[in-house]
Amino acid sequence: MQTRNPFIDDLTKVANGAMGALTGMKDEVEARVRDQIAKILDGMDIPRRDEFDAVKAMAAKAREENEELKKQIAELQAKLAGPSSPEA
Repeated sequence: MQTRNPFIDDLTKVANGAMGALTGMKDEVEARVRDQIAKILDGMDIPRRDEFDAVKAMAAKAREENEELKKQIAELQAKLAGPSSPEA
């Protein structure tokens, strides 16, 4: 957009150039930050979601089995502590 004042036109061009440069710098900084975060996360021993879900399911099954085993142990202990028959 041209105006009658060349000074305003030049300022507009400078401002547009500065905005373009700032946008480019912003994109570059974001890319570098993403790369650094990726490197940090790669160095950590963080399980993937599917691995986490598999372990969570195994733990739930183990808890269920543990409860069943507790019931069986209680039943066996009751049988062992039950009335003993006197021998004559």
